[in-house]
Amino acid sequence: MKKLLLGLMVLLHISSSVFASNKIKTAEIRTQIFCDHCKQCETCSKRIEEALYNQKGIKRVDIDDSKMIIKVAYNVNNITLDDIKQTIAENGYDADDIQATNEAKAQLDDCCKDSNKR
Repeated sequence: MKKLLLGLMVLLHISSSVFASNKIKTAEIRTQIFCDHCKQCETCSKRIEEALYNQKGIKRVDIDDSKMIIKVAYNVNNITLDDIKQTIAENGYDADDIQATNEAKAQLDDCCKDSNKR
């Protein structure tokens, strides 16, 4: 009986660990980054990261400025991918099919704006 209980406890622990890990998803979001120093720029990297980390459920944010991709790990029980994209757009950057708002773009440093529109 003790072995059966122990076995059930181990099985329950393993299945709950697997279930919990399924809540975390990773998304790669295409964006437009116009400055060549995004990682050091006060506007780009810091603005995007702070905005996302202020959202409940965001676990990790990685910005690849050379590929113009924002990689986000998030808990699907706390935030949706559309909410993540909307947060990025509200901070001045396109997020896949969601365009950044003009008001948010205006708040960016000049180096972070589209050079064709400066």
